[in-house]
Amino acid sequence: MIIQMKKNSTQKEYQKIVDYLKAKNLEIIDASSDEVRVFGVIGDTTTIEPNDLYAFEGVREVTRVSTPFKKASRSFKRKDTVVKIKEGLEIGGNHIIMMAGPCSVESEQQLRTIAKSVKKSGAHVLRGGAYKPRTSPYAFQGLEIEGLKLLKQIGDETGLAIVSEIPSADLLPEFEAYVDIIQVGARNMQNFHLLKALGKSTKPILLKRGLASTIEEWLMSAEYIMAGGNPNVILCERGIRTFEKYTRNTLDISAVLAVKELSHLPVIIDPSHAAGRWDMIEKLSLASVAVGAHGLIVEVHNDPEHALSDGAQSLKLNKFSQMMDELDKMAVVLGHKLK
Repeated sequence: MIIQMKKNSTQKEYQKIVDYLKAKNLEIIDASSDEVRVFGVIGDTTTIEPNDLYAFEGVREVTRVSTPFKKASRSFKRKDTVVKIKEGLEIGGNHIIMMAGPCSVESEQQLRTIAKSVKKSGAHVLRGGAYKPRTSPYAFQGLEIEGLKLLKQIGDETGLAIVSEIPSADLLPEFEAYVDIIQVGARNMQNFHLLKALGKSTKPILLKRGLASTIEEWLMSAEYIMAGGNPNVILCERGIRTFEKYTRNTLDISAVLAVKELSHLPVIIDPSHAAGRWDMIEKLSLASVAVGAHGLIVEVHNDPEHALSDGAQSLKLNKFSQMMDELDKMAVVLGHKLK
C-alpha cells in the first residue's frame, strides 16, 4: 500500500497516520522527495480498507500495490538503487561494472595471473568459485576456505573487489570475512533459509535468477533478502532453461528491461553461463550493455583448455581485453562509463 500526502499536509498529520499504521504492526517505508511526501506500508494490509484512511487529515491518495514484492518494487521506490560495493566502487546508475575471473579458483598462480590481466583490461571485480556446487558429485568441488583466502589475498594485491558464490548459510561468517559481494547461485535462488540469513548480512548480495524461474519469483527472492534488513541486492540474469539445446541456457535479455520497469534494483548479465560457449560471449555482452544492464559477470581463464571447470565458456585473457575495448566504445556511445 502506498499513501501520498497533500502538498500542504503537516508533520503532525503525517505522524498521526504513521502511528496508527505502526500500531497495527505495519512497517513504514518513506519514499518522499522534495516535491511530494509519499510512504509505503508493508505487512498484512488486508485488514485495512483504503477508503478508511482518507479520514486522516492530509491524506491525498491511497493505492494498493498489486505486486507481491514490496521493498523490491519500483512502486515503493522510484529512484534507482545504487549499491556500494566498497570505497569508490558502486553498481547502478550510469557506471557499467565488469566482474571477471575463473569459474573455479584452482591455484594461487592461476588466480594471480588472471586477476592482474583482467584488472589491466578494466575489470572492477574479481569473480572466482571457492565452493563449487556442481551437478555431478564427481566434478571438481573447489578449494573451499583456501580458495576464499586466495581470493581475498589477490583482491587486496590488485585492488579488485571480490565476488564468490555461497553454497549454504552456515558459511556466512567466512564469506563476510573474505569477499565483498556474496553471490547466490541459480540453484539456491529459492533456498529461503539462505536468503533469510543473507538478509542479516551487511554485504551486497548478487542474486542469480533460477534455472526456470519467472521474473516475479526472482524478485520475490530478492524480497526475502530485503525483508530481512539487507537492501543491497544486485540481480543477475544468467539464462533460463528452455527446450533449446544449442546453447547451455537461453539468455533472457528482455529480463533487464522487465526488471528495470518493475524494480529499482540494479541488474547485470552473465553471458558465460547463458551461452556455455566462449565464442558467443562478446556479442551477448555488447547486447547486454545496449539493453541497459548495469554490468556483466564473465568467466575468464588463462588456460581454458585445461580448466578444472567450465573451460568451454571461458574467455582467454587476450579475448577478454579485446572485448573490453569494444564494450568501452559502446558504453561511450550510450553515455555510460565502463573503464
